[in-house]
Amino acid sequence: MISKSQHTTQFILETVAPIFNKNGYAATSLSDLTKATGLTKGAIYGNFKNKEELAIAAYKYNIKIVMSAISKYIEQEDSPIKKLFLIVDFYRNYFQFTSKMGGCPVINVGVDANNQNQKLLEKVRHVIERIQGQLATIIEDGIEANEISSEINVMQYSKRIDTMIQGAIFMAHTMNDNYYIKDTMDQIDQMIINQMKA
Repeated sequence: MISKSQHTTQFILETVAPIFNKNGYAATSLSDLTKATGLTKGAIYGNFKNKEELAIAAYKYNIKIVMSAISKYIEQEDSPIKKLFLIVDFYRNYFQFTSKMGGCPVINVGVDANNQNQKLLEKVRHVIERIQGQLATIIEDGIEANEISSEINVMQYSKRIDTMIQGAIFMAHTMNDNYYIKDTMDQIDQMIINQMKA
């Protein structure tokens, strides 16, 4: 049973997370937050110390939605190489998946926080390292299972896959065209087949 305070905190996060994600930290005003939640400044800051703490919590909230969805999606397979293909497949529909939250939180907050908010930027960098680390683990598991070539550089390929995905997402959202994602995911599939497969 969650307390009233926890319920309010959850409500605030659910409501403001898309606003911070769409508008960015600096452009999101306190009046935007009070208007969206219907709560007073005191009620919001009774749950969060300040705007920065709320923005970080909102970012974490959005990231949790994305990461949970990816984790659940790749649970369909035990095979490491099939998990890689499932990650690529998940991102084929990422444009639609993130549109209700105002776009990709990694890209949006990363671009917004760079040179603007060091704490938020560090959170984004941590998530990128985490994503690349998880990709590296899957690739290492694939090498152990003789599904992926032992000749490849694990971190180089995990960074390359993530870079291609993030670049495609940026272009798709900037140009409002999912073609960039679909075409890049096809290229990653070909890279897995032609360069990574044992």
